[in-house]
Amino acid sequence: MIVPDISQNAVAVADHYDELDPMYRRVWGEHVHHGLWATGRETPAEAVETLVDTVGDRLGLLPGQACVDIGCGYGATARRLAMTRGVRVTGVTLSAEQARYAAAHPVPGVDVQVRDWLDNGLADASADAAWAIESSEHMVDKPGFFAEAHRVLAPGGRFVICAWLAGTDASGWKVRHLLEPICREGRLPSMGALEEYEAMAEAAGFVVTGYEDVSRRVARTWMICARRLLKALFVDRETRQLALGARNRGAILSIPRLILAYRTGAMHYGIFTLSKAGEHRAPR
Repeated sequence: MIVPDISQNAVAVADHYDELDPMYRRVWGEHVHHGLWATGRETPAEAVETLVDTVGDRLGLLPGQACVDIGCGYGATARRLAMTRGVRVTGVTLSAEQARYAAAHPVPGVDVQVRDWLDNGLADASADAAWAIESSEHMVDKPGFFAEAHRVLAPGGRFVICAWLAGTDASGWKVRHLLEPICREGRLPSMGALEEYEAMAEAAGFVVTGYEDVSRRVARTWMICARRLLKALFVDRETRQLALGARNRGAILSIPRLILAYRTGAMHYGIFTLSKAGEHRAPR
């Protein structure tokens, strides 16, 4: 497990996304996650939706199911899956700014709440499916992250995680100059490897039914973000002010590190499909 030299917590994560909210929406858009390229010809907007649709496919979503979006950001994934799959989604985010944006873009069946997933208040066995797209990295207690998902899911429920992962053999300069700074600048309390995620999932009671490394299909996201950020720095005053004076401005430095981390194999992007033992219930 890669752990930054400065401890991170949920308060720091919330502050990061609240303060950098204008920049995130300009650079990333309302989907604050990687794009997934299938053919290489997709636009960035199509690629981020491909990742969302891939998650929906792996969950096997059915109309009427109750779902949880863990670390839902601006609610874009929840909105898309509610509209395209007919599911009901409770989204959980630490960021008040992200929840405010979600409330201004309502969709029937989607409820975005400001909550810490590790203390989410949801009832036992209350969800048919759950997903976490690039949010497990922000969890202070990663075993607790898996344990809460297992508790909230009904028997037979599925859980899909899209995660930034440390390379199994990452060491030396890759850790010192890439992974540890990425964790510190991005407010990640830790970054796990494939084997660590699988072990934590199984310890929580899940069965790992699938895993795919899609690093090559998502890596171009960061060159797109770099170009968008450079353009914003030239044309947008607020972005320049954040880059120069924000408490969390170090996140900008992570973009070249992330490009290099993918190219050197220091970091990977994996999609896990997990299931909770038991008979899957019919949608209500």
